[in-house]
Amino acid sequence: MDMLRFITAGNVDDGKSTLIGRLLFDSQNILVDQLEALERQSRNQEGEIDLAHLTDGLRAEREQGITIDIAYKYFSTPKRKFIIADAPGHIQYTRNMVTGASHANLIIILVDARHGVAEQTRRHSLIASLLRIQQVVVAVNKMDLVDYSEEVYQNIAMDYAEIAKSLQLTEVKYIPISALKGDNVVRPSAALSWYEGPTLLDFLETVPIEKKVNLEQGRLPVQYVVRPQSPELPDYRGYAGKIISGIYHTGDAVSVLPGGFRSRIKSIECGGKPVEFAYSQQSVIIELEDDLDISRGDLIVPHDQWPRLEQDLDLMLCWMDSKPLKRGGRYLLQLNSLRVNAIVKDLVYKLNVNSLVKEDAPEQAGLNDIIRATIRTAAPIPFDAYKDLPSTGGAILIDVTSNLTVGACMIQ
Repeated sequence: MDMLRFITAGNVDDGKSTLIGRLLFDSQNILVDQLEALERQSRNQEGEIDLAHLTDGLRAEREQGITIDIAYKYFSTPKRKFIIADAPGHIQYTRNMVTGASHANLIIILVDARHGVAEQTRRHSLIASLLRIQQVVVAVNKMDLVDYSEEVYQNIAMDYAEIAKSLQLTEVKYIPISALKGDNVVRPSAALSWYEGPTLLDFLETVPIEKKVNLEQGRLPVQYVVRPQSPELPDYRGYAGKIISGIYHTGDAVSVLPGGFRSRIKSIECGGKPVEFAYSQQSVIIELEDDLDISRGDLIVPHDQWPRLEQDLDLMLCWMDSKPLKRGGRYLLQLNSLRVNAIVKDLVYKLNVNSLVKEDAPEQAGLNDIIRATIRTAAPIPFDAYKDLPSTGGAILIDVTSNLTVGACMIQ
């Protein structure tokens, strides 16, 4: 049985947490004790259960009626397993949404039928585009508050189609729902008889999942150097890590970057057992024929499949710190297990979230801004373009004083 990872996004109060609660409740994925606790804690003034409390677990979230942190829920149906990330809608928590979206196969963008497309709708759609999320569901929620109007639904679909076109989002599905009432979430609704498409759950169960496993370009970041120095293995030196793409065979000629050293694979160990080959998503220990100066952060690649090796990087980034990003700012760049000092050379342009046009180079970037920037690292680093291989093209910027993650980067 395959697994779909998806995230809910959209403006604040569009009903993201309620939708997830409805999915779990109507698909009978809530345990009896969970349901009893929910009934005790969340009866509203009309005596109904507040399904949003299934994901809004923090006290501050329940008191304020908002989502602050990413919440993950797991459920399954006879057709598929699911991992759901419930993302905050407030603009100040956009960085949390970026974190959840970075692992998603699909994004559900909720739109309040009363208000239509909002700024956060555009912002979250832009982030989905930057992160190369192929499948987008536009769930027009709260249809019960607009008398289930087909005209309202069609107008919102047309408005969003313009955004999708400008962001080159090609796989977009529009579904009218009411998460509070349960209309068209798990079961069809007579109130939406004019809608002829699938329910939300039907679509989630059948949508094709893009397999992100790349078996072509070998990339193995070294996480740890294994040196037992035991009587049985006095000279053993293995390099442990997770293969993020490609296939590695015993005897393969490889290069170790950024140093450029060359050797051959002497042995591969996977799951505590020797194997002749290993492939993407497997965690392994590789032993090389030569003693080389290799440490955490180095990248082992087939000798004829080098990535780019440069100091000057051109990237799109979502700024995630209240302190502004400025030219000359110094940070740590982390790419997989590699950390290197970096300086911001230039801010090339800023993307206007509302108009989705490129604005002239700003003096600085603020919280949640989407920026095209160039940086220079202290030494050449190996990388691929994010559009070609996200696993070696996605990085983060870390503040050297606070050690906080301040920027999510997509190398161009």
